[in-house]
Amino acid sequence: MGVFQNLKKFLFTQGNSTEQVTVKPEKNEKPTLNHILDQFKDCIDFQQRTYPNCHVHIVYLPFLVGPEPLKRDIVDPLSDATEDEATQIFKRSQYKLTGDAKECVKGILDGQAAIFFRDLTYLVDISEPVGRSISQSETETVISGPHDGFVENLSENLGVLRKKIKSTHLKTVKFEVGEIAKTDVVLVYLDRIADQNMVEDLKKRIQSIEFDAIMDSNMLVQLIDENPNSVFPQFMTTERPDAIASKLIGGRIAGFVDGSPSAFVSPTNFFDFFSSPDDYYQRWLLGTALRVLRFIGFLITISFTAFYVSVTTYHYEMIPHTMLLNLTESRAKVPFPPLIEALLMETTIELLREAGARLPTKIGQTIGIVGGIVIGQAAVQAGFTSNILIISVATSAIASFVIPSYIMSASIRLIRFGLIIMAGILGNLGLMMCIGLVVIHLSGVTNLGTSYLTPLAPMNFSDFLDTFVRGPFWGLRKRPSISDSKNKSTNKMRK
Repeated sequence: MGVFQNLKKFLFTQGNSTEQVTVKPEKNEKPTLNHILDQFKDCIDFQQRTYPNCHVHIVYLPFLVGPEPLKRDIVDPLSDATEDEATQIFKRSQYKLTGDAKECVKGILDGQAAIFFRDLTYLVDISEPVGRSISQSETETVISGPHDGFVENLSENLGVLRKKIKSTHLKTVKFEVGEIAKTDVVLVYLDRIADQNMVEDLKKRIQSIEFDAIMDSNMLVQLIDENPNSVFPQFMTTERPDAIASKLIGGRIAGFVDGSPSAFVSPTNFFDFFSSPDDYYQRWLLGTALRVLRFIGFLITISFTAFYVSVTTYHYEMIPHTMLLNLTESRAKVPFPPLIEALLMETTIELLREAGARLPTKIGQTIGIVGGIVIGQAAVQAGFTSNILIISVATSAIASFVIPSYIMSASIRLIRFGLIIMAGILGNLGLMMCIGLVVIHLSGVTNLGTSYLTPLAPMNFSDFLDTFVRGPFWGLRKRPSISDSKNKSTNKMRK
């Protein structure tokens, strides 16, 4: 076998005599200093230290290590050490012997220092996490409840979750994803509660990813979902540890991506995006009222403007006589048909929304408020649009903000344009046809083999108490059916 490999290398080198061929080490090949220096060639952030008294060579990436661990574990022990003293130093537990060149390279990239002494190679962890401290999520407002949020450091996120769920049943599985940028991905689930078949399915999907780099959880879920061309998100992402903890206890599976402050949850249905952890921190009647209000907001934002276009284009008989005169006067100076008028105003609202999100916080709020008022008032006075359409568009925009998930809110806003176009072409018939197509599409979407419209399809009345309403805690006795947990009982409280 060795002769065959040497012959293959020789022929390959002869066929490319004008190029320098670097042979990558095979797994379990012994690391050498020359190989490490070659791997990190032309890297200005790579540093090598030599201690001639003990014949020790140290290599590491300075921007990934902490000054205190570097001084404690390398500089102070080895500065004046002899060769015999170095032998005793490397017997300490923090110095881990390695015989794999790939493991050595990965350790350096993770913030460890590689120590070459005689024919041996050691790795010592002197890394120092780089990033912000744990703070409240800026994208998910907390009304009541814990104010801590996930950050970009994977180990800190797992530590926060461990504080929420202090149980040995909390299991973690680690993967390395990315062909170029090796990114750590961790799956988290509760043993004996989460469905093991779903866990294995999710593992296989993550292991099958072949992509250069994964930068965020929202990027990862697009590579593992079952319906990549759907506009609706199939994985819920959140920066709130309490939300992840409650989903895990409910039998779901969570995942973290190193460098991302968002964790993802699966399996997820359509109605999960309308619930918020804050619902459970308030009285159940108030939580129910807020959840019902979100569903009403969903209906308003998806159909209000489209219904205006349909009625003003084809169905004037549906307008009350007391309102018809005002509507006619309002539209008398408008040169555009209702469809074009609505699309122009909806596009303007989306431009203002995007501008407000991209600008600094204080300026963004000013642009959103002043821009909306000035443009709306000027458009009405100039005769480009009617007062009633301004009210309709503004109401639809406000209603979209009550949906807790930003990704779902953006998806619904995109669907709204399709409804407006169909309503302008076919009236109420087109509006109903488009809504029917959306329902048919949602019925065909699955997540880890579960229906996206659970508990409506398939029908499960026991889940209604924690889907369309926020039932009292004494009534929430079973875990959601979507998790397919073998341990279904979750609450033994008495009324």
